[in-house]
Amino acid sequence: MAKESGLGWTTASVDDASGTPRAIKNDITNLQFATPRGVQDITGIDKSAYERLLLLADMSVTLNGVFNDASNMSHDVFKTVTSTSVARTTTLTVSGQTLAGELLYTDYPLTRADSGELTWAVPGVLADGTVPTWA
Repeated sequence: MAKESGLGWTTASVDDASGTPRAIKNDITNLQFATPRGVQDITGIDKSAYERLLLLADMSVTLNGVFNDASNMSHDVFKTVTSTSVARTTTLTVSGQTLAGELLYTDYPLTRADSGELTWAVPGVLADGTVPTWA
């Protein structure tokens, strides 16, 4: 396995409100995702270091991008976040490695910077209790 940069993402797609996956990677300028596990501290008073148990798995993502209201692009995907309550399959693929999850997107904030840029930063969280795994 070789070391690689983050250039050349193969896939970044998010379902629209109807469940149709939309490849919006051209609108995404950067992203952050995490797949943390909860932990429970079970340290007894007889220990000098922590003892822990792994708990529930989670997934979160923040997609950042440029406003694009062309058909089936980012605005079409996210404009219904505030008016629908649907989980959306989100698929990230790089170098043949895929991470997919059913996420609830919780906001679609647009920012118009003083320089004139119109951007968005959309947060999503795990929706369905399925452990996110790389394939």
